[in-house]
Amino acid sequence: MNAPPPPPAYVMLDGQGKKNGNYGPPPSGRRNVPRYNSDYYPKKSGGSSCLRCICCCYCILFLLIFIVSVLAFYFYTVYEPKVPSYKVQSLDVKSFDLLPDFSLNTVFLVTVEADNMNKAIGFTYGQGSSVLVEYTDSRLCSGSLPNFHQGPHNTTLIQIELKGRSEFGTGLQQALQDSKEKGRIPLLVRIQVPVSVVVGEISSRQFHVFVNCTLVVDNLAPGKKIGILSSKYDFDLTL
Repeated sequence: MNAPPPPPAYVMLDGQGKKNGNYGPPPSGRRNVPRYNSDYYPKKSGGSSCLRCICCCYCILFLLIFIVSVLAFYFYTVYEPKVPSYKVQSLDVKSFDLLPDFSLNTVFLVTVEADNMNKAIGFTYGQGSSVLVEYTDSRLCSGSLPNFHQGPHNTTLIQIELKGRSEFGTGLQQALQDSKEKGRIPLLVRIQVPVSVVVGEISSRQFHVFVNCTLVVDNLAPGKKIGILSSKYDFDLTL
């Protein structure tokens, strides 16, 4: 007796869930995968690379500021820099002549004391300096400082010959005569000099030192000792 055929491995159902006698091949294992448009994904922006570049620049700038700060702290701690001081030690009048054309011919010899108190820093005084002596905003005479190098822990006396010829009208003559009678003649000495700082073998770029010295002297007679009754100093530095 023949055995009945084995049941099919699968059955097909129609739309109503009933068996369909038309047995076709099994469905394929492939599926239709939906395709996505590449525009769906956002593109990488160039702003991120700019941000990284800015961060890198800031890091380098911060590093440079840190290095400069450390070097400045080391310099000020080790060398203890001090600004040199200047003082008009004496004033000698060689000539103070009022000429017939109401001009004044003057020759002064000014001695300036430059004191460098630094223990390891020197100064080089360069060309282009000027020294002026004024009386009530009128220039009497002028000159310049010599070029020289001043080492550490050094005090130098600088003698400067100043010459000048200026208009000296009746108003200035009367004011000067009144000052002479009172024994208090106000003078203003202006000093401007380019200076370089020297540390060991290294010399810095030049900067300009300005010194204004307000003096009150007892007389301006040629060949007579001039007494300095009072003095006041103002200092300034520019690069």
